[in-house]
Amino acid sequence: MSKKIRLLLVDDHQIVRAGLRMLFMAEDDMEIVGEVGTGEEAIEAVRRLEPDVVIMDVVMPGLSGIEATRRIRGVNSRTNVLAVTMHEDEQYFFEMLQAGASGYVPKRAAPDDLVSATRVVSRGQVFLYPSLAQLLVEDFLKRAEPDRPQIAKKLTPREREVLTYIAEGYTNREIAEALVISVRTVDRHRENVMRKLDLHNRVALVKYAIKKGLISVD
Repeated sequence: MSKKIRLLLVDDHQIVRAGLRMLFMAEDDMEIVGEVGTGEEAIEAVRRLEPDVVIMDVVMPGLSGIEATRRIRGVNSRTNVLAVTMHEDEQYFFEMLQAGASGYVPKRAAPDDLVSATRVVSRGQVFLYPSLAQLLVEDFLKRAEPDRPQIAKKLTPREREVLTYIAEGYTNREIAEALVISVRTVDRHRENVMRKLDLHNRVALVKYAIKKGLISVD
């Protein structure tokens, strides 16, 4: 039996943690090793429990999720952080990436998208929620207009279909329904598309954000 993904839940609202707990407990490949309500507690829990993924709220009383993420990555670089937040803001997203997070999912997201994001982040890859992926893909294709035929050659026909849906802001479930495939298959295609477009790497995305003036180098 393969090793389960060990999760730490961090949110200052107990009802949110309860919802997350119910969601992840239903997944055979995941287990919750702890849950806390503050950024300070999260850092101590990472030291003690060494989770694979921290599901991190961004805005909390006291230490913010951004600063907690930065410190967690210093405590244990093997622990990956996935931000789950009410704030659908490009700036927050890139600040979390700069702090060391590997993904950013709004709390309005479908449960399947959050589960998919957690699996992606557990592998050390970056998960881009559809609305953010749409912005990045649109900008990438605009900048790469002369090279689009070459880019298209890198992608399989199915990946090109998925890319079109990403550029239109479709969620994984919506893409799965449109193409009559599973959400996990969409997840794999999305990862391949982002890797081939070089939009899967946290460093590349932070550089993009700096160029766009979304975050500073200070």
